[in-house]
Amino acid sequence: MERNEKIQLILNTLPEKPGVYQHLNNEGEIIYVGKAKNLKRRVSSYFNKNNNSFKTEQLVKHIADIKYIVVESEQDAFLLENNLIKKYQPHYNILLKDGKSYPSICITKEEYPRVFKTRNINRKTGEYYGPYSFGYTLELILELIHQLYPIRTCNLKLTNENIEKNKYKVCLKYHIGNCCGICERKTDDETYKQYINQIRYIIRGNAASIQEQIRRKMIEYASDMQYEKAEEEKRKLQLIEKFISKTIITNTSIKHTIALGYEEENQIAYISILSVEKGSIVSADNILYKKKEEETKEEILSRTIDEIKEQRQDIKEIILPFEIEEQDDDTIKLTIPIKGDKQQLLQLAMQNAQQQKNNEERIEDKLNPDRKSQRILNSLKDKLKLDTLPYRIESFDNSNIQGTNAVAGCVVFENAKPKKSDYRKYIIQTVVGQDDYASMREIIYRRYKRIMEEKGTFPDLIIADGGVGQMHAIKEVLDHQLKINIPIAGLVKDQKHRTASMLYGFPPKEIGLKPTDELFHFLTRIQDEVHRFAITFHKQKRSKSQTHSELDEIKGIGKTTQQKLLKTFKSLKQIRSASIDELAKVVGKSRATIVYNYFNGKIS
Repeated sequence: MERNEKIQLILNTLPEKPGVYQHLNNEGEIIYVGKAKNLKRRVSSYFNKNNNSFKTEQLVKHIADIKYIVVESEQDAFLLENNLIKKYQPHYNILLKDGKSYPSICITKEEYPRVFKTRNINRKTGEYYGPYSFGYTLELILELIHQLYPIRTCNLKLTNENIEKNKYKVCLKYHIGNCCGICERKTDDETYKQYINQIRYIIRGNAASIQEQIRRKMIEYASDMQYEKAEEEKRKLQLIEKFISKTIITNTSIKHTIALGYEEENQIAYISILSVEKGSIVSADNILYKKKEEETKEEILSRTIDEIKEQRQDIKEIILPFEIEEQDDDTIKLTIPIKGDKQQLLQLAMQNAQQQKNNEERIEDKLNPDRKSQRILNSLKDKLKLDTLPYRIESFDNSNIQGTNAVAGCVVFENAKPKKSDYRKYIIQTVVGQDDYASMREIIYRRYKRIMEEKGTFPDLIIADGGVGQMHAIKEVLDHQLKINIPIAGLVKDQKHRTASMLYGFPPKEIGLKPTDELFHFLTRIQDEVHRFAITFHKQKRSKSQTHSELDEIKGIGKTTQQKLLKTFKSLKQIRSASIDELAKVVGKSRATIVYNYFNGKIS
């Protein structure tokens, strides 16, 4: 595949999500690392012909491949970009190479801890949260903390012993309400500990309990008509909700750790490997395995772990999406997290594995358009446990308003694509009033009776737009009247008239579908298409019946004459009041006489 063709395929499959992208040269070296709020838009911009930047032109000339990592937010992209640039020192990156890191929040390990911003990490003297790529976010969090909790900000060596000896006096901050005065025991030790514990909750993003406490205070103050205090609590609540921002990882003690994401499809396994140091992702790789016959996902993941051990002797922990057989080597901890920072890491790894699978499928679909169709139909066959591939699918829907202008539509899909030349419209002939099931029985009989007589092609699957009732109506006709066997499925809609699930079997059972699955989107397309087709036909028929005029009752006056009269006279009233001569100028003497005599009660 030529370079330009390869690049274009990558651009076509990029997700519209935040992340970090890496441009690689022919030797596989990373020559540029960048961040993006929208990967597809940002990376595509490099190949815009209107881009006149000399640096960009030189960079683009050397791009042979593009890799990327999907993250949850733009802030996470800032952090990951920083880590990758410092690790790889790409040639075309001119910023963030000086080793300068983003600031973190430190809670000191003193008897009466302080909380402040720092770029220096020393785990012997403090616990650290961050880093924060947006400085203003960190500043606002610190401001919030000090507004909520009057902890000390001084550098005094406060110990219980020094306080008991009365070595210190309260400062101005205590007198203006910004410090609790712990240096003179104006606050007890337990209260100060509670302040610090609640601060940890806020920094970690687990502020729900704190928010609830503030909310209760706000309501209490308002009930006591202490409106100024209530307003202050409301302001605190809004600050927490607006400015607490949590990155992928806030626990910087997570290091020498790898998170594995896993997806598979059609004997292909997609594995995402995220490497974490000091609470930040420092690298990401995607691996594609071709599965052997009967090879399980547990075996593939075990093989991946063995390869990681050979390449990375520093790894202490591996985060997994599911259990595998126990490893002989007990130096590496295997974890399946269910909550917290590690679980978020696992989710991100799974998201990247899913994205890798989606991209590979999109590229294959572009190179082989029928591949996607076969994948969808095979999935449908497996879900319904059909004997044959449902290559030809027919779907039906009725449309009427209170039993009037009742019609039905049949749409046909072959190889998962609409075959509009085989679509059919039906006017309900034997049903009086509103009876969807009777209407369905009539249409099914007419449709397949004719196919039998003309020796046409029967579908491999019939899909009813309605639920259980329509499925039974179809089965009744096929079994008892036509004596033919065609699999029947039904689509169920939710309260908003959107596809919700699929039914199959008798009695019908619900078939589980994920809204993100290709099959779900395909079935939704069928349901939308048959509904559109039936409702459009119904509107046409209703419009035609509503435009029926009295001119239709005049014998000897056809549609062409009616159109000429209406075009000239604009309304039936004007035609009725026109003279024979006026009418004759439009439609001739003979037809003018017929129309004039009809409206004026004369017998010609």
